[in-house]
Amino acid sequence: MISPTDKLKPAWAGNDLLSRFVNLLIKTKPIYGIMKSQARQVLIKTAEKNDIPWRNNYQELEQSVPKELLNSLANVDVIYPDYYQLPFHAYDQGNLCWSAAFEAASATYSMGLRVWKDEDLTWQDAQQRLRHSFFHVVEQYTPAIITDILDLGCSVGISTQTLHQYFSQKQNAPINTIGLDLSPYMLTVAQTTDTDHQISQWIHGLGESTGLADNSLDLVTLQFVIHELPRQATRAIFCEALRTLKPGGILAIVDNNPASPVIQNLPPVLFTLMKSTEPWSDDYYTFDVEAAMQEVGFDYQTTVPSDPRHRTIIGIKPD
Repeated sequence: MISPTDKLKPAWAGNDLLSRFVNLLIKTKPIYGIMKSQARQVLIKTAEKNDIPWRNNYQELEQSVPKELLNSLANVDVIYPDYYQLPFHAYDQGNLCWSAAFEAASATYSMGLRVWKDEDLTWQDAQQRLRHSFFHVVEQYTPAIITDILDLGCSVGISTQTLHQYFSQKQNAPINTIGLDLSPYMLTVAQTTDTDHQISQWIHGLGESTGLADNSLDLVTLQFVIHELPRQATRAIFCEALRTLKPGGILAIVDNNPASPVIQNLPPVLFTLMKSTEPWSDDYYTFDVEAAMQEVGFDYQTTVPSDPRHRTIIGIKPD
């Protein structure tokens, strides 16, 4: 029996012949090394072609981020799960290194441009459109006043700060916003760049076990996170979100849309390079996110294409 997810997934994901061939190439070390290098060069060239000064941004952060913050932010009790210790995004140490943290913002800005690659947008305009397209869906389900938000998997804090600013301005009232990530390197950059101290806490911790109180949050967001997770980790994070949300609270997800024509029709070079830097791609594109959300106890609300490449998924904690 073919599941709805199997019907939607791209041919280059899952167990299809094309997918197995690409995975074989990735597992061949010399070829993988070339792929990883090429993927990195594509990112950098795309960024710099569009006035994102990738190398300069790296150098500025390297010089301005106090590396001693790492020790004060790092939670020594955190045990990194196996899935997080794989190479990600062409970094052998995944997100657990300075290079990943110093280049994350440039990569994020570049991602926004790729969504509307045929439009003449600045990277700033593309980034705002990317975030606001998600927030416009989320605000349809949030109560008029929200006081506590968790941005889970916050990376270097771009998603957290834009989320906080959007909803603070919308309701013109204080919000307690928390950014949580498993990389203390990313959080060091996030805290350093949060120059106005808008964010209440930057927490180094597991999404599966945040340590936050029961029934304490109005909104939990997962922005471009779950495609980097195996499905068992995503399920565990859903359970943790359910525990920490108040009754009526919202779980809001934005991530790659398997049904998007852009994703379905990626050129072979691009999907091969992408899979070489995203070890959980097959798991993500064959995972029924909505069913998992319902299985852990959320009232599933909607899945909508919030931009040409991504979907927004909303669930509510029952009263």
